Amino acid sequence: MAIADFVHFLEAHPDLSVFLVLGLGFFIGQFKFRGFGLGPVTGALFAGLLIGQFAEVPVSEVARSILFLLFLFGIGYSVGPKFLSAVKGDGLPGIAIGILVPLTAIATAVIAARVLGLDAGFAAGLFSGATTESPAIGTAAEAIRALPIPKEQRDQMISHIAVADALCYLFGALGVILMTTLVGPALLRIDVAEEARKLEEKYGITRQRAGIASAWRPVEIRAYAIEDNAGLAGKTVAQAEALAPGQRIFIQRIRRGDALMEPRPDLVLQARDVIALEARRDVLIEFLGAEAREVEDKELLDIAALSLDVYVSRKDVAGRSITELGKMPEARGVFLRRILRSGLEVPISPETRLERGDIITLIGTEKHVEAAAALAGAAIRPTDATDYITLGLAIFLGGLIGTVVGVDIGGAHIALSTSVGTLLAGLFIGWLRSRRPHFARIPDAAIAMMTSLGLAAFVGMIGLHAGPVFLEAVREVGFGLLIAGVFVTLVPQFVGLFIGRYVLRMNPLLLLGALSGAQTMTAALAALQEKSGSPIAVLGYTAAVPFGHILLTSGGTVMVWLLS
Repeated sequence: MAIADFVHFLEAHPDLSVFLVLGLGFFIGQFKFRGFGLGPVTGALFAGLLIGQFAEVPVSEVARSILFLLFLFGIGYSVGPKFLSAVKGDGLPGIAIGILVPLTAIATAVIAARVLGLDAGFAAGLFSGATTESPAIGTAAEAIRALPIPKEQRDQMISHIAVADALCYLFGALGVILMTTLVGPALLRIDVAEEARKLEEKYGITRQRAGIASAWRPVEIRAYAIEDNAGLAGKTVAQAEALAPGQRIFIQRIRRGDALMEPRPDLVLQARDVIALEARRDVLIEFLGAEAREVEDKELLDIAALSLDVYVSRKDVAGRSITELGKMPEARGVFLRRILRSGLEVPISPETRLERGDIITLIGTEKHVEAAAALAGAAIRPTDATDYITLGLAIFLGGLIGTVVGVDIGGAHIALSTSVGTLLAGLFIGWLRSRRPHFARIPDAAIAMMTSLGLAAFVGMIGLHAGPVFLEAVREVGFGLLIAGVFVTLVPQFVGLFIGRYVLRMNPLLLLGALSGAQTMTAALAALQEKSGSPIAVLGYTAAVPFGHILLTSGGTVMVWLLS
């Protein structure tokens, strides 16, 4: 097939061209250098721009909008539990950074655009690229389509978004990484590894043991015989379990002669009883000592064990520390293995507090795990069922509200837009699910499909649309736009750094994590974690990132409002 024939094929089959852009975009996005990569979304943008250089592929606005609305609902649904929850204690300064940095970025981008005389398209692309928030491309594009100007001018502005985003994205990503790993630590005069060690010590995390006493290492149930001269004989179950202060060790079953007995707190242990003890392996060894006689008793040890993921939604649990929760009666016989927050694993320590929307992994005996799960929220059972009724109606109603609500600028009424309305609808449904975990259930795999594929396909289509004018637009504003992008990336980071440290008095490592979260730059968090040798900066990141996502995404609309 000749090149001309291939170009004709792409132009005649725009649907297949989009899939080509997707494949190339994910291929480009997989490559990384020292932890940094473009990612599939920006990869799709570059792939679309490349193909658009030699093929004028028509793109359906309806298909583009459907994909983008699915993405917006998915991202709102994901961050809703954090965005609208009341976060207490150490989370509030991180939230402040998550609000301050995006607002500063919008202000800086508006000033830069006015100085350079950029149209609304170039300005929105400058903002989305410099903050590496690709969803802002979509919200800006929809806002431009609503402007009362000729269609040719709207199409040109939308093309300019992709051009400016592509030019500013690279430094936008690298700038945040450099700020959080090199410039920020130097200005704060800290050694991030030493700061991580101090913070881990404060939270009670012991690196040498790769975890903490209550939650990290594998849990076992083993059988031991109580000898005639053992200290356990004559003690109640409650007294025996309290002999290891600071540790969590439980008697799960007792054999007395041929009878198997369930433990009661007031049941007195006798010599020659055989008890099934549950604890971490190292705790069992330390507690019992070398003299303890372990026995093989299959019937005694035949206790149903369970590992269960639980969605935290109950107010009795949210906001409380692991130490507090471990003392609750419902926590007996249950161990915490993992905490996921905003898709990232949170270090477990005695002072770690659970939040609404966390996904925790509990291990222990089946009856105890089920009881603890009911207290914490709702068990996450494997399912592939999606609540399409809520999904469809929420997007429709959110979009409807977005077309009705708006602001008056220069004598014209500019609507909030269907995209921002859908984002807010996803936010509300996500928050509602944090209160009612069985409502509006959408599997994680479905959300991942909506957010990754939906956005990548949408941005790829924008790239196809902008490809034919890319080189001409670069010649028009290239160098000035690059310099402006540097300012839009770094000014919010410097403002957030100094306000966070000297006004909010944040821990410097958590502040650096919050700065990466405020610009939704996971690669910057990963680089910071690698340099510090600790995952603990994620505590700052997860407080800021929900607000960064919402405000930066909505920033595309705001940029067009302010510059149209």
